[in-house]
Amino acid sequence: MAVYITGDTHGDFRQIENFCAEMGTKQDDIMMILGDAGFNYFGDIRDDAGKMDVSHTHMTYFLVHGNHEMRPETVGEYRLVDWNGGMVYQEARFPRLLFAKDGEIYRINGRRVLVIGGAYSIDKEYRLRMGYRWFPDEQPSEEVRRYVEQQLDKANWNVDVVLTHTCPRKHEPVEHFLPGIDQSKVDKSTENWLDSIEDRLDYREWYCGHWHINKKIDKLTFLFHDIRLFT
Repeated sequence: MAVYITGDTHGDFRQIENFCAEMGTKQDDIMMILGDAGFNYFGDIRDDAGKMDVSHTHMTYFLVHGNHEMRPETVGEYRLVDWNGGMVYQEARFPRLLFAKDGEIYRINGRRVLVIGGAYSIDKEYRLRMGYRWFPDEQPSEEVRRYVEQQLDKANWNVDVVLTHTCPRKHEPVEHFLPGIDQSKVDKSTENWLDSIEDRLDYREWYCGHWHINKKIDKLTFLFHDIRLFT
């Protein structure tokens, strides 16, 4: 089994499909996507086409929740199932598309992997103005945060890898902030909370998406289009 990791796909899986064909991947190989995969935007039959297309590739997809998609627990057909030492959300029709549950610690390639999804949408006002979908539960709730911290208490605040959608605030790539966005109006509560998590956590590597860049800062790697082998 090979495990790969990449950033936001926003419903465009052409690069991954080409990658699968070139690499000769198998169904038990895993592609981890760091949020905003693009599967649950409408919450109805309109989402099925993309799920069906990706399901035809030879790969299992392990998905972090982003901020441009519904939380899987709010989509009617998902159920919680055991997977690699943690719980994931799975639809019976698409069994190889697995959404991580925030706060679960999985065993992947022999490593303990913590997952925390969600982020604030800086395009919130635009989406609402244009009639596009925006999800008020896009960021981790207090309940989710408590669960994450309870799980870390059980793990003695020690994991090998952290997968998140956004990043701890201290690592925000300020040079990549979009022009015209008043940062004083951006809700940084998730990033601030991730800061507090990182300050307490003993870990080796941290991966995030959301920022649409490929960059490494200390132990943190931002991914967008890059596909990396997770060893």
